[in-house]
Amino acid sequence: MKNDMSRRYHIRVVTNVIYSGLVSCLVVVFLVTNLTMVGEYAVESGREGSLIAMFYQPDTVIILLYMLFGIMVFAAVFLLLQGRYMSYISKISTAIRNISDGDLNTTVEVVGDDEFADMAANLNRMVEEIRELMDKERESERTKNELITNIAHDLRTPLTSIIGYLELLSKTEHMDPDMQKKYIDITYTKAKRLQKLIEDLFGFTKLNYGKISMRISKVDIVKLLSQLLEEFYPAFMDKGLAYELQSNVPAKVIKADGNLLARLFDNLINNAIKYGTEGKRILVKVHAAETIVTVSVTNYGYVIPKDELPLLFNKFYRVEQSRSVNTGGTGLGLAIAKNIVDMHGGTIHVTSDLKGTVFTVKLKVNFDINRENFGGLEEHHEY
Repeated sequence: MKNDMSRRYHIRVVTNVIYSGLVSCLVVVFLVTNLTMVGEYAVESGREGSLIAMFYQPDTVIILLYMLFGIMVFAAVFLLLQGRYMSYISKISTAIRNISDGDLNTTVEVVGDDEFADMAANLNRMVEEIRELMDKERESERTKNELITNIAHDLRTPLTSIIGYLELLSKTEHMDPDMQKKYIDITYTKAKRLQKLIEDLFGFTKLNYGKISMRISKVDIVKLLSQLLEEFYPAFMDKGLAYELQSNVPAKVIKADGNLLARLFDNLINNAIKYGTEGKRILVKVHAAETIVTVSVTNYGYVIPKDELPLLFNKFYRVEQSRSVNTGGTGLGLAIAKNIVDMHGGTIHVTSDLKGTVFTVKLKVNFDINRENFGGLEEHHEY
């Protein structure tokens, strides 16, 4: 590209030089011819001593004057031909100076299709890329500040409770055993919640910044979901929820990271338990096709407003903040779930109405890291 622009520029300069030379030659020839004729007429008229007669038989001085005039004509024509480009270069130079001074709203109008137009287009593209980089940097800074703010808020609440109950336990010498056990249980619960918060925060950070390597293996997704539901049995019983796993196949093996999939569906089931208590039932369905496996997790509790559905997978977003205080969510579970789905080249979406809130995940049966072009990931062939 650079060599092509240089070649086009040199061709243009040479063309203008040739054109300027031709014009100056024609002008000088015309001038010499006419002055010679006028000088000849002056001599024939008997005015040999007049100034104009000197051009009839020019001497060295006259020849030099002709040459000087020719050079002046050449320079004038060349500058006239190059003037538009010189003006354009001046605009580009001014734009570059403004950009270097920090004015990223500077643009240069692209005129024509020559090398200078290419320079202007490249300059505009560079400015646009710089603006995008700076916008990303500002967004990254805003996200970092938001992360710090949310971490401080989410960690402070359980930590304050833990410190408060531990102070009660340490300062009360003769405490009723039942009350003491109650305070210890509360402290333990708050500590577990603090642990979950920290795990979610670390997990989201690693997923969001690509610091987790995928270990691809063969995973029976039906068996995985069945095991997860069994592990959630105490939570189902505690909330008075029934659960059901439906599948169109008894087993379906796909290529995926088993640990990440377990975390994905753990978050979705946990979310269904938190917000589906009113519905008394959780339904997990698997529909296996030749190339795609679809998994849906449905709860029949709180109906999410339509305007909030697109925001659910944003980090730190919680449906009805007052309800989230009671459910103890970090606002990261669904963001983590979406990151994991994206890492597997799949899709996740949610619908919510009186028929239930449904999170639907579609995963490829034969996921290929190399074909998906996920950098920093590794394939691990274990069952």
